[in-house]
Order: sequence, then C-alpha cells, then structure tokens
Amino acid sequence: MKFLTARWSNIFLATYAVPKELLLPRLPEGLELDYREEKCFVSLVAIDFVDTRVIGVPWPGFRSFPEVNLRFYVCHGERRGVVFIREIVPLRFVAWMARTLYNEPYQTMPMRSMATESATGITIDHRVDSPDRMNVIRAKAHKPALLPGPESSEHFFKEHEWGFGQTRNGRTKSYRVVHPVWEIFPVSEWDIDWDWAGLYGPEWAFLADAEPYSVMLAAGSPVSVYWGKALDREDAKDAK
Repeated sequence: MKFLTARWSNIFLATYAVPKELLLPRLPEGLELDYREEKCFVSLVAIDFVDTRVIGVPWPGFRSFPEVNLRFYVCHGERRGVVFIREIVPLRFVAWMARTLYNEPYQTMPMRSMATESATGITIDHRVDSPDRMNVIRAKAHKPALLPGPESSEHFFKEHEWGFGQTRNGRTKSYRVVHPVWEIFPVSEWDIDWDWAGLYGPEWAFLADAEPYSVMLAAGSPVSVYWGKALDREDAKDAK
C-alpha cells in the first residue's frame, strides 16, 4: 500500500567517500554497507517535493516543499538501499509525521529552494537557515538530460528501490521507493557552503574541506513510497 506519492524534482547529489568506522555505528541490524571501489559513501541530497499526497490525500499547505538529507548506502541480501542520517524540511507537520509514522530522523529548519530553467540549462539553489549560519547548495547544469548506464557511478548513487531504518523498539525496517530510472543533467558548476559539524556533529567536520567523489543533478519523476515493515529476526540474522 502506498504511503506517499509525489514528484521529486531536480535532485542534487554530492557524494563523499567516508571511513566505514563513521557509518558502522549507524548501521541497522542485518544490513551491510554497500561498497563501490572498496569505499563507502554518504550523499548530501537536495530535492523538491511537488504535488505530495499522503495516503492519497493532497493536504493543503503541505504539497510542495524542499528537503535536504544526508544518507549512506546499504544492502540487505540482494536489496540495495539507503539509510538516512538526517532529513531537514521547513514544515513541522511533515517532520512530525515522518518521525511518528516512520521513525525517520527528520528535523525542521527554515529553508527555501529555487530552480531556474531555460532551453539549454537549469540552475538550482537551496538554503537552510541553521541556528549558526546560512547553508547553501548551488548548481548549474546543461540540457539535454542523459541516461547513465547501469554500471556507472551515477546509477549506483541515484537508483535505490529500498529505504531502511529502525523502528522505535530497535528493529530494522524496510520500505520500497518506486520510480523510473532518472536521467541526469550534466553539472557544469556547483558550490556547497555547508556547516557539516553544526548540522550533523563534530565527526563530520572533515567534509567541509573534502572534494566530492561525484556531483550530479537528476531530473526526477513521480515517486511512490510504500508503507514500511520490520524485518523478521531470522531475515536480519541470515543477511549477516
């Protein structure tokens, strides 16, 4: 059963290689880190939700909003997916619902986003007003969009059918996220001015000086997020 439907638009991903020791304490039971080139990664993702419906209902005032999240990559057997470290939105009701129904690590902060398109390109701008400073993500990209191959790094980071997390009683949960394969706009310029330590903790401060492994802007599409469920205990054991 679908929990949420929306159009995810202009999805910016800046991906960084990080030490596995930073992620292992955040790894839900039964999951493994998903490596590429013997490295594990986090992605800073900025996205616009458009025409959002929860349980089929287009709630007034909560249909269109930006989100910025930090996530890392995991697998459960053959299922590849992501775990979120933090998700930031500007709407308290959206954050409350995600925490209450999915136990997801949502936080509310003042933020705004803007996208400007022409026949030849697109520019995106996301701003998050945290207690200590303004955080900014900007990018420019060319048109037309292209479709990376299934073995590409772009495909590896943008295509995941599963989200994972933990229930309130500590069990690992999973939920499906379904959308067509996304095309990307080739990024020509980008700038990230981000308070990594202030937003996520001092252990993340090193990313302020790190060069991203990859930067991309995906066009997006309609998306369906299904109700989640806890993994069976035996499934969690077997995946190890």
